Amino acid sequence: MGCLMAQKVGAYTVESVHKAFEILEFLTEDRTDSTLKAIALKFGLTQNKTFRLLATLCENGLVEHDKPSGNFRLGMNSFSLAQKLVGNSNIINIAHPVIVQLAKKHDEAVYMTIIKGDDVLFLDMADCHQQIKAEPLIGKSFPYFTNAAGKVMKALESAEVIEWLKSKKYGKSRNIPNSATLASELLEIRANGGIAVDIGGLGEGLISVAVAVKDYAGHVIGAITMHGPSFRLVRDRIEKEIIPSLLEAAALASQRFGYIPA
Repeated sequence: MGCLMAQKVGAYTVESVHKAFEILEFLTEDRTDSTLKAIALKFGLTQNKTFRLLATLCENGLVEHDKPSGNFRLGMNSFSLAQKLVGNSNIINIAHPVIVQLAKKHDEAVYMTIIKGDDVLFLDMADCHQQIKAEPLIGKSFPYFTNAAGKVMKALESAEVIEWLKSKKYGKSRNIPNSATLASELLEIRANGGIAVDIGGLGEGLISVAVAVKDYAGHVIGAITMHGPSFRLVRDRIEKEIIPSLLEAAALASQRFGYIPA
């Protein structure tokens, strides 16, 4: 059975991609000879094919070529990618126990979200046991002004975003229909201690409640978000039960990231 599965997986793999990863792993070691000829010899490839692989990796910034020595080495994008992977991994490791406790306490889906470019990435999830619940969002991305998590992170990240929205220039560049209304909403989120509630942004009949998580420098690094159907996440429950729990959980998670309130 194991061999059969391996054969099936192998049928869908690309040999050149395997070789590219092997070359990257080879270059992680401190080597005095990592020339085109040495790499080709190491992996049993022609110099022509090795050159094409290295050229592709160089074009994407994953590998750099030191022309005086002829050696190849890891490029800055390799280190940047590694830092992002480690960073996301640390966020999951630190925040996961916190969102699990929230999901158990309220029996609602809870997520750890982060900003990724112009989107919010739902990075990690602790699910509920409800019979009726929203479709899982883990691994999915949404424009950050369409949901509570993105709004709370952007509201606390920088006042400049709000000023740009008020000037309408930023809103027009992001296809935001009413940038003045959004700017007012973000100001309110800042004023009420960093709590965002969104109705319908991630689907009809769905509500999200989000609070920001900060690191040791006070920077917003993510948001804890509770997400569920509106018939359960009613206003009274949100205000009296859910928001206090989310604030407590976000404070705990921020503390674990080294944040100390002023």
